[in-house]
Amino acid sequence: MKESEIDHNDVYIDGMGVVLNEPLTKILETNYMPYAMSVILSRAIPEIDGFKPSHRKLLYTMYKMGLLTGARTKSANVVGQTMRLNPHGDTAIYETLVRLSRGNEALLNPFVDSKGNFGKIYSRDMAYAASRYTEVKLSQICDYVFEDIDKNTVDFAENYDNTMKEPVLLPVSFPNILANPNLGIAVGMASSICSFNLIEICRTTIELIKNHNHNLHQTLLAPDFSTGGLIIYDQESLDNIYKTGRGSIKIRCTYAFDHAANRILITEIPPTTTIESIVDKIIEQMKSDQLKEISDVRDETDLAGLRIAIDLKKGSQPERLMARLFKLTTLEDTFSCNFNILIGLMPKTLGIREILFEWLAFRKSCVKRKLIFDLNYMQTRLNLLVGLEKILRDIEKAIKIIRATKLDSRVVPNLMREFNLNIEQADFVAEIKLRNLNKEYILKKTEEIKIFNNKIRWTTSAISSEKEIENIIIEKLNEIIEQHGGSRKSSILQHREITELPTEEIKNYNVQIFLTKSGYIKKIAKQNLKSGIDSHKLKLGDKISHEFSTTNSTTLLIFTTIAKIYKLKCSELNDLKIGVMGEFLPAILEMEQNELPIYALSTTDYSGNMIFAFANGKFAKVALSSFSITTRRKMSKAFNQESAIVFLDHIKTDQDYTAISKNKKILVFNTSLLNQKIKRDSCGTQVMKLGHGDKLRKVKRADINQKENYTVKTIPKTGFTLQNRGKQLEIPLENLGGNNT
Repeated sequence: MKESEIDHNDVYIDGMGVVLNEPLTKILETNYMPYAMSVILSRAIPEIDGFKPSHRKLLYTMYKMGLLTGARTKSANVVGQTMRLNPHGDTAIYETLVRLSRGNEALLNPFVDSKGNFGKIYSRDMAYAASRYTEVKLSQICDYVFEDIDKNTVDFAENYDNTMKEPVLLPVSFPNILANPNLGIAVGMASSICSFNLIEICRTTIELIKNHNHNLHQTLLAPDFSTGGLIIYDQESLDNIYKTGRGSIKIRCTYAFDHAANRILITEIPPTTTIESIVDKIIEQMKSDQLKEISDVRDETDLAGLRIAIDLKKGSQPERLMARLFKLTTLEDTFSCNFNILIGLMPKTLGIREILFEWLAFRKSCVKRKLIFDLNYMQTRLNLLVGLEKILRDIEKAIKIIRATKLDSRVVPNLMREFNLNIEQADFVAEIKLRNLNKEYILKKTEEIKIFNNKIRWTTSAISSEKEIENIIIEKLNEIIEQHGGSRKSSILQHREITELPTEEIKNYNVQIFLTKSGYIKKIAKQNLKSGIDSHKLKLGDKISHEFSTTNSTTLLIFTTIAKIYKLKCSELNDLKIGVMGEFLPAILEMEQNELPIYALSTTDYSGNMIFAFANGKFAKVALSSFSITTRRKMSKAFNQESAIVFLDHIKTDQDYTAISKNKKILVFNTSLLNQKIKRDSCGTQVMKLGHGDKLRKVKRADINQKENYTVKTIPKTGFTLQNRGKQLEIPLENLGGNNT
């Protein structure tokens, strides 16, 4: 690099080029923000017509190919033509085509009429055929997607290489944004829109036009999914979704019990899962002896549709088994809603009412532009017919003028002068064929003047009338209901109708839990606990690190070396004897490699606090209830990881603890000095001040002797040397014990 080319505000490193001396925020703004905005505006988030750019480009290409009325063509042909508008490659375009097709069953109202294998949305492994084998055309509902698109109803823009025009939006005649599901992940935001039944969403729109305060629940019962299933109706949850555009919906599978074969047949599943994931999870639970009632599970899906068969062992109770399957698998799952939509190139999260009002504003604009287009056409046509009517008064004179004119260029001016015509009228008359210069033709054409006058008066009035435009929209919505409306695919199960299905009754009895350093756990019934701890069978070099009493109906919380917490029902553990090595927790809980449990406790109500002690001398008192906020089996950030964890304990009331450092500094303090934290990974409060190179080594609940000699009333404190006012009081470190890691 030349000296003149180097900006001395930058740093030049030999062999590495110039490292720009710019703030990171500026680099992100100039380099990353344009990409982020491109993904948000041009890829992932749908607009008010219900389409993402990739959908719109594909469907418009098919429309221009004549596939709205013509025969099917090879998908490969459509993919190739679409690349004129969408340069992202044939694979991405074909995947979009597959999702829009009827055969894939991803959409409640598919836009592509398909022939061939397009896979299934509910199957992970059922792959679609290559584009050269499948055929497509636009489905009939696309009549209402492209209606009047050639009448200036929407704006058009140049494609990526300025060789052709494409619509910015499509003039959909129904609220497609809510009639079909739409999922997208952008940069820093996402969109997840569930689908609603076409009849319900159209009727709701009609009622909103008539009454802006219409109660949505009267006409819009609940979402509707292409895969069917049972929607668990929760009024409060739906209210939240309808008002804010955010929330979740619970969906269950649809199943029946074949008494003759002792078999459960599942025919519909939630849209958020697949056949394979359900079958794999059931098999996994069977191998771990969690579903002992099942003898076999099979995927029997064929051309007739989805079907999962679960064979039961003799004496099994199907309802109880299904109750457990709902909890253990995705046969009951949740669809999370996030109605994030681009409105005027601005992402907004809107409720149902706001979305429909935005769509109505868009649709009114389309209708008005169409009326203006029609008005201009009729006025132009009327102008020509008025000129033709003037010729009717003296056809012979018109013929004589044309024959007498020597120059072709003077025909139109001569007609204009003699009949008082404007240039458009004269040009129209001059182009009439000789065969049409009969009175019948001219009278027939001039009769249209009255028709056009009436239409022009009505159109002019409609353009300025909000009510008339709304009537046009309502008429079209009623037509769509009649032509394409269908019954719901997803049934509604009222929440009050759901009785907690009986699960396998859990026997409750007293047990003792033993946890070892190597990660083995034993659950031993108290009545079988006759021998002492010395008679335990353990892995070579292993030892008991923690034990406690509980009952079989409690929940176990397991803390691990990498600050994760696992939830495990005590009843899920097998009853063992002292002479058995135990069950390996990392395998049961599917822990990561080299992850081991370090502490366990049992709870039924998540009361009390967790005490965490760290090597830097800090202690954290965290409410145990903060670990109950989710039903997930595994959570991260169970405790702070800035400093090594030294000690964990669960307390119901405040306790005195003894803390001792590596350099034999000691103090006793009460946990009432610590502020309770809700945040699980709180860094805590400094309790022991540590000198250079020193660190907290051991913690235990304090005994009376330690309380008398080493108690502090405030924190943080440096601590005392292991003596009491000149009198030596040695405490062997190994006697501190406790739940130290």
